[in-house]
Amino acid sequence: MAEFIARNHPVLRERAKEIAPSEIGNPSIKKLIKEMRKALHGEDDGVAIAAPQLGHALRLFVVSGRIFELKGKGGLEALAEGKAVPLKKKKGKPHPNDMVFVNPRIVKESKDAEWMVEGCLSLRWLYGRVKRKKRVTIEAYDERGRKFTRGAGGLLAQIFQHECDHLEGVLFTDKAKDVEDIPPELQREHGKTYVE
Repeated sequence: MAEFIARNHPVLRERAKEIAPSEIGNPSIKKLIKEMRKALHGEDDGVAIAAPQLGHALRLFVVSGRIFELKGKGGLEALAEGKAVPLKKKKGKPHPNDMVFVNPRIVKESKDAEWMVEGCLSLRWLYGRVKRKKRVTIEAYDERGRKFTRGAGGLLAQIFQHECDHLEGVLFTDKAKDVEDIPPELQREHGKTYVE
Protein backbone atom coordinates (compact mmCIF):
# COMPACT_ATOMS: atom_id res chain seq x y z
CA MET A 1 0.00 0.00 0.00
CA ALA A 2 1.18 3.52 -0.80
CA GLU A 3 2.38 5.57 2.14
CA PHE A 4 2.34 9.27 2.83
CA ILE A 5 5.72 10.90 2.36
CA ALA A 6 7.43 12.68 5.26
CA ARG A 7 6.21 16.19 6.05
CA ASN A 8 9.58 17.71 5.12
CA HIS A 9 9.80 15.94 1.73
CA PRO A 10 10.66 18.43 -1.05
CA VAL A 11 7.81 17.20 -3.31
CA LEU A 12 5.31 18.83 -0.94
CA ARG A 13 6.89 22.19 -1.86
CA GLU A 14 6.99 21.68 -5.64
CA ARG A 15 4.51 23.06 -8.13
CA ALA A 16 2.94 19.88 -9.56
CA LYS A 17 3.05 19.20 -13.30
CA GLU A 18 -0.03 18.92 -15.50
CA ILE A 19 -1.02 15.52 -16.87
CA ALA A 20 -1.60 15.47 -20.62
CA PRO A 21 -5.30 14.68 -21.26
CA SER A 22 -4.20 11.82 -23.56
CA GLU A 23 -2.31 10.24 -20.63
CA ILE A 24 -5.16 10.29 -18.09
CA GLY A 25 -6.33 6.76 -18.83
CA ASN A 26 -2.88 5.20 -19.11
CA PRO A 27 -1.86 2.39 -16.72
CA SER A 28 0.53 4.48 -14.60
CA ILE A 29 -2.11 7.17 -13.90
CA LYS A 30 -4.77 4.51 -13.18
CA LYS A 31 -2.35 2.83 -10.76
CA LEU A 32 -1.60 6.14 -9.02
CA ILE A 33 -5.32 6.91 -8.60
CA LYS A 34 -5.84 3.44 -7.13
CA GLU A 35 -2.93 3.98 -4.69
CA MET A 36 -4.30 7.39 -3.71
CA ARG A 37 -7.75 5.92 -2.99
CA LYS A 38 -6.24 3.15 -0.86
CA ALA A 39 -4.07 5.58 1.11
CA LEU A 40 -7.00 7.96 1.62
CA HIS A 41 -9.36 5.25 2.79
CA GLY A 42 -6.70 3.80 5.04
CA GLU A 43 -7.21 6.87 7.24
CA ASP A 44 -10.43 7.12 9.26
CA ASP A 45 -10.38 10.91 9.20
CA GLY A 46 -9.26 11.48 5.60
CA VAL A 47 -11.53 13.33 3.18
CA ALA A 48 -9.11 14.08 0.32
CA ILE A 49 -5.60 13.43 -0.94
CA ALA A 50 -3.35 15.08 -3.53
CA ALA A 51 -0.75 13.19 -5.58
CA PRO A 52 2.21 15.09 -4.02
CA GLN A 53 1.27 13.60 -0.64
CA LEU A 54 2.36 10.22 -2.01
CA GLY A 55 5.49 11.66 -3.65
CA HIS A 56 4.15 12.36 -7.15
CA ALA A 57 4.41 15.97 -8.37
CA LEU A 58 1.33 15.67 -10.59
CA ARG A 59 -1.82 17.83 -10.71
CA LEU A 60 -4.24 15.27 -9.35
CA PHE A 61 -6.38 14.88 -6.24
CA VAL A 62 -9.14 12.58 -5.00
CA VAL A 63 -12.04 13.56 -2.73
CA SER A 64 -13.55 10.74 -0.67
CA GLY A 65 -17.20 9.97 -1.34
CA ARG A 66 -17.55 9.54 2.43
CA ILE A 67 -18.12 13.28 2.81
CA PHE A 68 -21.36 13.05 0.83
CA GLU A 69 -22.79 10.67 3.46
CA LEU A 70 -22.71 13.61 5.85
CA LYS A 71 -24.91 15.88 3.73
CA GLY A 72 -28.35 16.57 5.08
CA LYS A 73 -27.32 15.62 8.62
CA GLY A 74 -25.61 18.89 9.41
CA GLY A 75 -22.44 16.91 8.89
CA LEU A 76 -20.56 19.11 6.46
CA GLU A 77 -21.25 22.20 8.52
CA ALA A 78 -20.24 20.44 11.75
CA LEU A 79 -17.01 19.20 10.19
CA ALA A 80 -16.21 22.67 8.90
CA GLU A 81 -16.60 23.96 12.46
CA GLY A 82 -14.30 21.24 13.86
CA LYS A 83 -17.11 19.39 15.65
CA ALA A 84 -17.15 15.63 16.00
CA VAL A 85 -19.01 13.80 13.23
CA PRO A 86 -18.21 10.11 12.77
CA LEU A 87 -17.42 8.85 9.30
CA LYS A 88 -18.71 5.39 8.44
CA LYS A 89 -15.97 2.82 8.89
CA LYS A 90 -14.83 1.66 5.47
CA LYS A 91 -11.15 1.70 6.27
CA GLY A 92 -9.00 0.78 3.30
CA LYS A 93 -11.92 0.46 0.88
CA PRO A 94 -12.56 3.04 -1.84
CA HIS A 95 -15.99 4.62 -1.71
CA PRO A 96 -18.11 4.33 -4.89
CA ASN A 97 -18.65 8.10 -4.95
CA ASP A 98 -14.99 9.14 -4.75
CA MET A 99 -14.30 12.05 -7.08
CA VAL A 100 -11.10 12.34 -9.12
CA PHE A 101 -9.80 15.75 -10.22
CA VAL A 102 -7.04 15.83 -12.86
CA ASN A 103 -5.46 19.21 -13.69
CA PRO A 104 -7.95 21.03 -11.43
CA ARG A 105 -8.25 24.78 -11.63
CA ILE A 106 -10.41 27.06 -9.52
CA VAL A 107 -12.17 29.26 -12.07
CA LYS A 108 -14.49 31.21 -9.79
CA GLU A 109 -14.66 32.03 -6.09
CA SER A 110 -16.97 34.00 -3.84
CA LYS A 111 -15.90 37.34 -2.41
CA ASP A 112 -16.87 36.25 1.08
CA ALA A 113 -14.57 34.03 3.12
CA GLU A 114 -14.49 32.52 6.59
CA TRP A 115 -11.98 31.03 9.01
CA MET A 116 -12.27 27.23 9.01
CA VAL A 117 -10.55 24.52 11.07
CA GLU A 118 -8.18 22.54 8.91
CA GLY A 119 -5.71 19.68 9.18
CA CYS A 120 -3.69 17.60 6.71
CA LEU A 121 -2.85 13.92 6.40
CA SER A 122 0.73 14.99 5.62
CA LEU A 123 1.03 17.12 8.76
CA ARG A 124 -0.27 14.82 11.47
CA TRP A 125 -1.72 16.04 14.08
CA LEU A 126 -1.53 19.75 13.37
CA TYR A 127 -4.73 21.79 13.14
CA GLY A 128 -5.31 25.48 12.62
CA ARG A 129 -7.76 28.00 11.25
CA VAL A 130 -7.44 28.97 7.59
CA LYS A 131 -9.38 31.70 5.79
CA ARG A 132 -11.14 30.08 2.85
CA LYS A 133 -13.61 31.33 0.27
CA LYS A 134 -17.15 30.17 1.08
CA ARG A 135 -17.91 29.07 -2.49
CA VAL A 136 -15.70 28.04 -5.41
CA THR A 137 -16.11 26.57 -8.87
CA ILE A 138 -13.51 24.12 -10.12
CA GLU A 139 -12.73 22.86 -13.60
CA ALA A 140 -10.92 19.53 -14.07
CA TYR A 141 -10.81 16.22 -15.91
CA ASP A 142 -12.23 13.05 -14.38
CA GLU A 143 -10.37 9.73 -14.36
CA ARG A 144 -11.74 8.90 -17.82
CA GLY A 145 -10.39 12.12 -19.30
CA ARG A 146 -13.72 13.95 -19.50
CA LYS A 147 -13.62 17.66 -18.68
CA PHE A 148 -16.16 18.90 -16.11
CA THR A 149 -16.99 21.90 -13.94
CA ARG A 150 -18.29 21.67 -10.38
CA GLY A 151 -19.36 24.28 -7.86
CA ALA A 152 -19.07 23.78 -4.11
CA GLY A 153 -19.70 25.50 -0.80
CA GLY A 154 -18.75 24.83 2.82
CA LEU A 155 -16.46 21.87 3.49
CA LEU A 156 -16.27 20.80 -0.16
CA ALA A 157 -15.16 24.31 -1.21
CA GLN A 158 -12.58 24.19 1.59
CA ILE A 159 -11.31 20.80 0.35
CA PHE A 160 -10.98 22.09 -3.23
CA GLN A 161 -8.90 25.04 -2.02
CA HIS A 162 -6.75 22.90 0.32
CA GLU A 163 -5.98 20.34 -2.41
CA CYS A 164 -5.29 22.99 -5.08
CA ASP A 165 -2.85 24.55 -2.61
CA HIS A 166 -1.06 21.19 -2.38
CA LEU A 167 -0.61 21.24 -6.16
CA GLU A 168 1.10 24.64 -5.85
CA GLY A 169 3.46 23.44 -3.10
CA VAL A 170 1.52 25.28 -0.38
CA LEU A 171 0.65 23.63 2.94
CA PHE A 172 -2.25 24.77 5.11
CA THR A 173 0.19 25.80 7.85
CA ASP A 174 1.54 28.47 5.49
CA LYS A 175 -1.84 30.24 5.77
CA ALA A 176 -3.12 29.08 9.16
CA LYS A 177 -3.35 30.81 12.50
CA ASP A 178 -3.77 29.27 15.94
CA VAL A 179 -1.97 26.08 14.83
CA GLU A 180 -2.06 23.37 17.53
CA ASP A 181 -0.74 19.84 17.80
CA ILE A 182 -3.80 17.75 18.80
CA PRO A 183 -3.01 14.01 18.78
CA PRO A 184 -5.89 11.47 18.77
CA GLU A 185 -5.75 10.90 22.53
CA LEU A 186 -6.38 14.62 23.15
CA GLN A 187 -9.17 14.63 20.55
CA ARG A 188 -10.88 11.75 22.39
CA GLU A 189 -10.36 13.49 25.71
CA HIS A 190 -12.12 16.62 24.40
CA GLY A 191 -14.81 14.68 22.49
CA LYS A 192 -13.80 16.06 19.08
CA THR A 193 -12.84 14.38 15.85
CA TYR A 194 -11.07 16.48 13.26
CA VAL A 195 -11.21 15.51 9.62
CA GLU A 196 -8.29 16.13 7.30
